[in-house]
Amino acid sequence: MPAVSRLSVNVNAIAMLRNRRDLPWPSVTGLAAIAMETGAKGITVHPRPDERHIRKTDVFELAELIEDRFPNKELCLEGYPSPDFLKLVEEARPEQVLFVPDDPDQTTSDHGWDFSKDTGALETAIAAAKEWAITVSLFCDPDPADPEHAARLGAERIEIYTGPYGACYDNPERAVKELDLIAETAENAQKNGLGVNAGHDLTVENIPALIAKAPFIREMSIGHGFTADALIYGFKESVIRFRSAMGEL
Repeated sequence: MPAVSRLSVNVNAIAMLRNRRDLPWPSVTGLAAIAMETGAKGITVHPRPDERHIRKTDVFELAELIEDRFPNKELCLEGYPSPDFLKLVEEARPEQVLFVPDDPDQTTSDHGWDFSKDTGALETAIAAAKEWAITVSLFCDPDPADPEHAARLGAERIEIYTGPYGACYDNPERAVKELDLIAETAENAQKNGLGVNAGHDLTVENIPALIAKAPFIREMSIGHGFTADALIYGFKESVIRFRSAMGEL
């Protein structure tokens, strides 16, 4: 069994459920603790400006939880590199930051960076995160040309957007093509000295084929599919199920 898990549990959906009432449950930190106790490598959150799910207070509570109880685990903050988000990153000091090209009104991250456009602000954000000793990852489409651009900007990792692959749950032929694109993108990332993460619409059913095609993926950030699974099997059991799908158990 690998010494370090690939699974980073995204708890945005837990926060969204909690926010339906002015009550402290379900507990974001409580369920994050269960995930890490069961072997997840860490927790991912995407605090949006309107705080419709994860709140800034959650970010600091999760950072404190990891520092106090899980010093070998990681917190990953995902977000658009706006001044407000960068201030939060500086204050919370997560182990990793994932910069995504999201509009504040987007439902979820559904595309990678367009590296043909002006990336000056992104370069500034990357430099700042490095000054704070935070690992920098950039959200990329499954496009083999993108890793070279990410490396040039100074990123240390990319996270490959696996949404198109996840959408092929009823189209095996298309899934094979999407897997090929992901694998080629991941291989080019390695050639450019980048670590490889992956995320979006990953499930117990589609992860094994992804791992077989790109076994060097170091992290998978999973929220929606994980939460859907946990509604059936329970939070702890879903960590076991996803780690098993990743070949770790």
